[in-house]
Amino acid sequence: DPQQLELASNGKRKLRRFIVIDEVVDELYGSKVRKYFEENKVQHKILALPTTEETKSMDLVLNILQEVQNFSIDRRTEPIIAIGGGVCLDIVGLAASLYRRRTPYIRVPTTLLSYVDASVGAKNGVNFLQCKNKLGGYTPPVASFLDRSFIRSIPRRHISNGLGEILKMALMKHKGLFDLLKSHGKYLLDTKFQSYSNPANHRDAALQTTRIAIETMLEELAPNLWEDDLDRLVDFGHLISPELEMRVLPSLMHGEAVNIDMAFMTYVAHTRGLITVEEKEQIIQCMRNLELPVWHSGCSWSLIKRALMERLKHSGGQPRMPLPTGLGIAEIFNDTSEETLARAYKLWVRD
Repeated sequence: DPQQLELASNGKRKLRRFIVIDEVVDELYGSKVRKYFEENKVQHKILALPTTEETKSMDLVLNILQEVQNFSIDRRTEPIIAIGGGVCLDIVGLAASLYRRRTPYIRVPTTLLSYVDASVGAKNGVNFLQCKNKLGGYTPPVASFLDRSFIRSIPRRHISNGLGEILKMALMKHKGLFDLLKSHGKYLLDTKFQSYSNPANHRDAALQTTRIAIETMLEELAPNLWEDDLDRLVDFGHLISPELEMRVLPSLMHGEAVNIDMAFMTYVAHTRGLITVEEKEQIIQCMRNLELPVWHSGCSWSLIKRALMERLKHSGGQPRMPLPTGLGIAEIFNDTSEETLARAYKLWVRD
């Protein structure tokens, strides 16, 4: 904001920022973040917190708000900055939405999953009564700053975890993205989504993959930011996974639970005759190549039935089940019988 820069440079008013950073990210990048604010003469408070699914609660939100109150920010001109993975961005988004009814905030995602998923959209929230994101709201950030260099320092499993959400968009909306993942998946894992000059036969796969994933996500979310329409292709992989993820914490990461859900739903689509056996095999093989789990012992038939019953409660009495009808195309179905689901489950477990 030129006006703010003018105020800061002529000394009339000091720029101030409140930053919440995941404690692991703080260990890796905290000194750079502090140096940045010091060199730009920004008065700042950095709050480093453990932001995991286990700590994703209202208690942590209230902890943040207490510190915000102590620091005393101007809710119109001093956005809160969140630096971390999806859990961190969710928690800070909720805290900002509650403080003085709505305080602006900025998302800086540091994992691949948050880069392509949590950075986009309006939702924020915390877990409550062992239910994922049971408390939350719709408050979009004023900005998301995307920097793939953060991804260099995350473990390989976290890269794979993010690839689960990218694959979701590929299967629902973009065959070209699916082909990119099939051809370059291992390369993307090996290079941690960094761009290198003249990579043999890989072009700039990292830039292409992340850009297409975010663009397709925006296409799907932007017209329906507040979920007035409950028919959402982006819910693929999110019918069973919330129940599974919370049940087996911390053994599955979010993208892994989503992928297990997608693997089962791929079998449902095949059992319904929506995709061929070859397409089913291509999808499952792509998942394996991306080092994503395609099955979990915790995903029992009883858990699936319970998760789908929960789905009915929160989606207007309809399952609204997104299913692939080919590679990169999909539709939403409300007429999948329990017999079809049971047959798909038996085939899935057998394989």
